[in-house]
Amino acid sequence: MSKIFVDACLGKPTPYTPVWMMRQAGRYLPEYMAVREKAGNFLNLCHDPQKAAEVTIQPLDIVGVDAAILFSDILVIPDEMGMDLEFIKGFGPKFHDPIASQEDLDRLIGGKEAADKLTYVYDTIKILREELDNRGDEKALIGFTGAPWTLATYMIEGQGTKTYNVCKKMMYSNPELLHNILAKVTEVVKYYMENQIKAGVDVVQIFDSWASAIEPSKYDEFSWKYMVEIADYLKSKYPHIPIIMFPKGIPAFLDQVYGNFDVFGVDWGTPMELAKEKLGDKYVLQGNMEPCRLYNKEATTECVESLAQIMKDGRHIFNLGHGILPDVPVENAIHFVNECKRVSKR
Repeated sequence: MSKIFVDACLGKPTPYTPVWMMRQAGRYLPEYMAVREKAGNFLNLCHDPQKAAEVTIQPLDIVGVDAAILFSDILVIPDEMGMDLEFIKGFGPKFHDPIASQEDLDRLIGGKEAADKLTYVYDTIKILREELDNRGDEKALIGFTGAPWTLATYMIEGQGTKTYNVCKKMMYSNPELLHNILAKVTEVVKYYMENQIKAGVDVVQIFDSWASAIEPSKYDEFSWKYMVEIADYLKSKYPHIPIIMFPKGIPAFLDQVYGNFDVFGVDWGTPMELAKEKLGDKYVLQGNMEPCRLYNKEATTECVESLAQIMKDGRHIFNLGHGILPDVPVENAIHFVNECKRVSKR
C-alpha cells in the first residue's frame, strides 16, 4: 500500500503535500499528559511499549497529521551504553557520570551490543506497525535518532547547555577523544536505526539539534560526516527506506550539505528560498514554519500560504522548523494541518 508521506520523501507525486510536526506527541495534548501521568515519569513512558505506542498514535487521530513519529527520546542511546541518566523535573536530562577521558569512554558498551539493549523501542515499533497496518489508513511511521554530535554534547556536558564549552574545549584541545566518542556513538546509532527499520518503521530521521554550536569550518569534521556515515550504512542495506536529515541552525553551512539521503529538514531560521536554491534539486525539503506562529491562526495561515508559494514547483513536506511548544492550543495545531492540506490539494 502506497503511503503519501513515504512517496513525498522519495520525491514522487502526491495528492497534496503531506504534513507532520516535530514533537507532535507531547505536552500540548491533554491526552498525552494523561498517559504520562499514568506512567509516572517521562523515562517510564519511554520504557513502556504499550503507552509509548498509544501517545505515538494520538496526533494521527487528534490533529490529522500524515505520519506518526515514534515516541521515545534521543538519550535512551547513551543510557543503554551504560551512562547514568536521570530526567529531573524542572531541569531536564542529567548524566551523573559525564565523559571526560578515554577511560570513561572505554567503560561504555558499544556497537550492536548496546543497540540490542533498546528492546522497548523495538517493541513499541512492532505494536505501532501492527496497529497502523490494521487501520489501513496509509499513515507512515517515522523512526529517529539524535545525531552523534548532539548525543555527544549531553554525554560530555552531562546536561543541556547554552555554551557547549566543555564539548568545544575537547574539540580544540583533545579532538582525538571527541572523535573517539563520536565514532563509538555512530556505531551504536547505525545498529539502532537498522533495528528500528527491521521492527517496522517506514522512514528514519536523524536530528542534529545542536548543529549550530559548531563553527562552519568544523561542522563536517565533527558532525555531518558521521551523519552521512549512518545514512550510507542504512542505504547500503535498506535503499527503499527514506532518510531525513535535520541539522538545526545551519543556514551558513548549506553549501557543505552532501550525502546519500532523501529529505533535508529546514529549520525556521533558514529561509526556505535559500534552502530551495541550494538544495532543492538534490533533496526533498521539509519544514519550516516558525513554531511560535502556532499561537495565532492568521500567522499560521500566512506562513503556510507563503511556503506553498515558494515550494509550488518543488518537492516539499510541511513541518515546523523545530518542535511544537507545550502551551500551543490543540485547535491551532489542527488548523495548521488543515491549512497545509487546503493550500496543496492537487
